[in-house]
Amino acid sequence: MELNNAFVSWFRNSAPYIHAHRNKTFVISFGGEAVIADDFDHHVHDFALLNSLGIRLVLVHGIRPQIDQRLQELNISARFHHNLRITDDIALQCVKEAAGTVRVEIEALLSMGLANSPMAGSGLKVASGNFVTAKPLGVIDGIDYCHTGEVRKIHASSIQQQLEQKNIVLISPIGYSPSGEIFNLSAEQVATSVAIALQAEKLVFLAEQSVINPDSNEAIKQITADEAAQFLQNHPDVPNLLALPLRAAIQSCQAGVGRVHVIDRHIDGALLLELFSHDGVGALISSAPFEVLRPAVLNDLGGILELIKPLEQQGKLAKRSREKIEMEISDYIVLERDGLIIGCLALHDDEAGQFGAIACLAVHPDYQGSARGQRLFDYGCQKAKKLNLKKLFVLSTQTAHWFIERGFEPSTIAALPESLRTLYNPERNSKVLCKTT
Repeated sequence: MELNNAFVSWFRNSAPYIHAHRNKTFVISFGGEAVIADDFDHHVHDFALLNSLGIRLVLVHGIRPQIDQRLQELNISARFHHNLRITDDIALQCVKEAAGTVRVEIEALLSMGLANSPMAGSGLKVASGNFVTAKPLGVIDGIDYCHTGEVRKIHASSIQQQLEQKNIVLISPIGYSPSGEIFNLSAEQVATSVAIALQAEKLVFLAEQSVINPDSNEAIKQITADEAAQFLQNHPDVPNLLALPLRAAIQSCQAGVGRVHVIDRHIDGALLLELFSHDGVGALISSAPFEVLRPAVLNDLGGILELIKPLEQQGKLAKRSREKIEMEISDYIVLERDGLIIGCLALHDDEAGQFGAIACLAVHPDYQGSARGQRLFDYGCQKAKKLNLKKLFVLSTQTAHWFIERGFEPSTIAALPESLRTLYNPERNSKVLCKTT
């Protein structure tokens, strides 16, 4: 029974994310290391699940270990400069072999549909092609990179056409020039360029390890692009397999990609946990802070109602109609986390600007205990000062002590201004608290 309850609870909690992600474009990048891992089929099953939930998927795969293996079979040492492969004629042949083999293997896995398997009935269609135009990297520091290139253009319209047909687009780290040349590209650069060109909602890197802060040995859960750049500057010894996705994340955020996730691919179900749970399991990089405290707008109405409904049922908050909240939406403050409303507070002020009433303070149960209620309260008090309100009132049934600890004092119904007294509900028997601002 407990297992059933846990499943039902998780499914219900994931519903807002399912709605939010539907018809959105996600670019997911993974290295060649992931492809040769024993559990790669699990990632493929998750790709299929995302597609079935209406997410438009572009997959960008890497081939570094596959290239190295082919060079080793030829007894040729791989050559690098500044962590970039020098792709001579022999290495280019290995690149083409590796890219073709890996692409076909991934397409085969995505085509599975055996009964009693996670892919049963999926009927996925995969589109690959010459979506990337490239140019040679050239000579840097006197080193000729030969057939190593960089992205020149992403044919976004062609990719969009495939996505509109509900196809998964699979892109290899290979680029072509108008003159017919082939270039070996960085998978991270390709994924970044594709995400920027498509104006993707998310760019996800399935990395070889979690993003750990060496100073505290703790996982980094959320960070801005500027903070990520500072992190790399302060820790120049971060492994290249992690530094590359982080640099790509910074570039993507600066170019307008809303969210970039760096996830440890070794965690089973990491992609699903990151995208469909409150806190995820990876590092989220964004251009702006992950949580934003701001004035509410009409589009927040549904999120506010969903947040306060359980508290109304428990009697902690007075019931409010959708119409009432809509009419008073300018009085509300919301705490938004990755597109979801996880906290709210209302500050109702009288027309004469003499007093205000704090109401509807709510924080989602999964995010309580981290001073978010205090943040909302402080924001409301700051707003009251800007409005030059003389007094603040609160009507509370179960949180009176919380407000008393923040400077409110017990008062009486008779002390309430007339407009608040007429709204007082004797059946709730709320305690009246007051604070001079």
